[in-house]
Amino acid sequence: MSRAISTPRLVTRLLLLAVAMFAFGFALVPIYDVMCKAFGINGKTAGAYQGSQSIDESREVRVQFLATNAAGMTWEFQPLTEEIRVHPGASQEILFIAHNTTDQPMTAQAVPSVAPSRAAAYFHKTECFCFTQQVLQPGERIEMPVRFIVDRDLPRDVYHLTLGYTLFDITARQPVAARHDG
Repeated sequence: MSRAISTPRLVTRLLLLAVAMFAFGFALVPIYDVMCKAFGINGKTAGAYQGSQSIDESREVRVQFLATNAAGMTWEFQPLTEEIRVHPGASQEILFIAHNTTDQPMTAQAVPSVAPSRAAAYFHKTECFCFTQQVLQPGERIEMPVRFIVDRDLPRDVYHLTLGYTLFDITARQPVAARHDG
């Protein structure tokens, strides 16, 4: 004998399921952050620099810079310098160049990553174009600085870091009025 579920009971179950799915969607971001931290993945850079201001002159670390465009991003985007050698603890600045080659205003967001991922906790950006969205008018070209410090506590067996950025076109996510403002 089949058991039928009453309509009010079915509606209640479906609503509870929808609420649970919505809550799970919000929980994904903190869960992802915890997992990245626990397993040392994703290459997120460290927060504000809390270390000593002294410079470790006894060693150098090679820092390489990469720039890529996400699918659909048409800007020209590259580092002005492909790599530098730094002494841990020393503040550094390099520039990235972005050029909107289209005939439309566009908004972009850069997402950074550091490799190897275990060294990301020792890479501190003090200023970065990735902290804000970049709006460029048609044909506009800008220099975007990144200021950073490689922590003195970087493990001694790490000699090479790569700071990479992926540039995403987020124009469609902006309010229409914001897209037309200069």
